[in-house]
Amino acid sequence: MPGLVSVADTPQRSPSPVPKKAASPSPSGSSKKKAPLLSDASLDNPDLGPFLLKLARDTIASGDGPAKALDFAIRASTSFERCAIQGEPSLDLAMSLHVLAAIYCSLGRFEEAVPVLERAILVPDVDRGPDHALASFSGYMQLGDTFSMLGQVDRSISCYDQGLQIQIQALGDTDPRVGETCRYLAEANVQAMQFDKAEELCKKTLEIHRAHSEPASLEEAADRRLMALICEAKGDYESALEHLVLASMAMIANGQDNEVASIDVSIGNIYMSLCRFDEAIFSYQKALTVFKSAKGENHPSVASVFVRLADLYHRTGKLRESKSYCENALRIYSKPVPGTTAEEIAGGLTEISAVFESVDEPEEALKLLNRAMKLLEDKPGQQSTIAGIEARMGVMYYMIGRYEDSRNSFESAVAKLRASGERKSAFFGVVLNQMGLACVQLFKIDEAAELFEEARGILEQECGPCHQDTLGVYSNLAATYDAMGR
Repeated sequence: MPGLVSVADTPQRSPSPVPKKAASPSPSGSSKKKAPLLSDASLDNPDLGPFLLKLARDTIASGDGPAKALDFAIRASTSFERCAIQGEPSLDLAMSLHVLAAIYCSLGRFEEAVPVLERAILVPDVDRGPDHALASFSGYMQLGDTFSMLGQVDRSISCYDQGLQIQIQALGDTDPRVGETCRYLAEANVQAMQFDKAEELCKKTLEIHRAHSEPASLEEAADRRLMALICEAKGDYESALEHLVLASMAMIANGQDNEVASIDVSIGNIYMSLCRFDEAIFSYQKALTVFKSAKGENHPSVASVFVRLADLYHRTGKLRESKSYCENALRIYSKPVPGTTAEEIAGGLTEISAVFESVDEPEEALKLLNRAMKLLEDKPGQQSTIAGIEARMGVMYYMIGRYEDSRNSFESAVAKLRASGERKSAFFGVVLNQMGLACVQLFKIDEAAELFEEARGILEQECGPCHQDTLGVYSNLAATYDAMGR
């Protein structure tokens, strides 16, 4: 969480901005002596709340288990609430609710964390000074993170926006901590494919960091990498390349060789988009040399470069080399080194599937996408990613004539995208159009018409009436109306 360290991240400290009363009950003694302290009647004791909150933090820090910490945190919150002076907002109560919500999240009980945090953001009074404002900011950011883990992207970004406005009100709009929050919010907008808003926030972050940091700082380099990603997504490859070169120079100046190699991969991607294949190969090979030396031959970073080279060689017609790099990448992902995350493997398999799809091997691509989806199924916050995989599978099923499977994949993707708040994105409009096409093949003309109409409304809003995706929907909708006799 940017700008203010979350209480959940620092269980060993007491970050409450108001002084705590000394905890009179001693934690020593037998469990039988402790029991009266934790009874409901004793929660009216104003000294008990801080003591129980400290117990909750200490339990988390010691690794004794979140279940015990949850009990302490619930009791602490109850005690703070009972002892609060009528009409006086209690920052200790807000703090205890933040800790309680963090414990719920650590248990995977995100739905239960939401009402706790919604209660927490109502406790501070922003007009009472920076301590209250930053407590409210912390609550909004934590609530945004929780919605993000539930896949509710629109509600997540709304919380981040409100947190940012409170932080700006408290600290001013040029404070470095505001820059960190702008960057955090820019990344969230990138994930939601709201690239114009992301670009605006990233520019503000760059301005703040340039004002407070040395030239070619690590902060500026990180900002430029994000800006390059946004420019690439918008098709502005020359600007993306410029930001990446500047980021690389800053990383070289700071001796960050591994980061330079990661930037080289991104530069290679831009060169490939510009069809400057020789320069792309040079960038990829530079990165490959560093990754192999620093991380080992079987690291997922090495596999990711193999995938990029496989794609490049396919584009240049060197199919044997392309297949060889795919096989090398699959070998690494099939036997991942310790520490490799499921998300890394799933991302790699998804990229390899794209190469197989482009060489007209959809069955092999579908197998890889199924593997990727299974890796992500139980991971919180991955619903949008899974929806993207399902949409790709829907396209491939359509290509091989499996229209019922295609419609089912699209239907599942659409449901996830609606739930995650992406129902206004251009991508959602494209998926609706694709699902409509599958329905046409299944002679579900009425359903297809509804899907095309919804897609039309979204794409007109997001892309404009003259964009090729919008024009495609117009054509499909006209043909559907014709088939319905309208």
